[in-house]
Amino acid sequence: MKMETVKDRAAPAVLGSVEGIVAQPVIETDRFVMRPPRLSDAGLLNMYASDSRVARNSRSLPHPMPPGATEAFVARALKPETREKVWILDGSAHGLSEVLGVISLKPLDRDQCEVAFWVAPSFWGTGLARTALKALVEANPLGAKTLFAEIFQDNQASARVVTAAGFDYIGDAETYSVARGGQVPTWTYLRKL
Repeated sequence: MKMETVKDRAAPAVLGSVEGIVAQPVIETDRFVMRPPRLSDAGLLNMYASDSRVARNSRSLPHPMPPGATEAFVARALKPETREKVWILDGSAHGLSEVLGVISLKPLDRDQCEVAFWVAPSFWGTGLARTALKALVEANPLGAKTLFAEIFQDNQASARVVTAAGFDYIGDAETYSVARGGQVPTWTYLRKL
């Protein structure tokens, strides 16, 4: 893993002081790197996240995407006090798009984290999500002892991604989806590290 700091990602004028910021690892795979977001990612992130198919499989993405929402997401991810760590799947070094998707880890209590991910529809079925999740599990950048994933029950492709990464099904639940405007049944998965 390489380390990349906020200084590598954005101008201090945008973020304020960048002194004392802890670096976030860059995780390399044979197809892409997983790196912290950059302000320049906002355009591609907005294009992909504005796709209703992506938004409907997410808890937090609105549809339609309001103006400024993507820029606010990137700005939040760049704040040093933000606990949730976000990585961009960047395939530019391998002849692919600079933004292929997003994967994140949200710390919970007792050394647990929740993982969430999405891949741009034009890359669905190519194994990118599976590769990203396996790389994140192997790197375990937040030192978690347990990872959780919550998958909408009508998103069997993502369920296959988490089970291929060694996650075990532990039960049904439901959660609110902003894009769907209501509660959605979910499957919950767990991976001990």
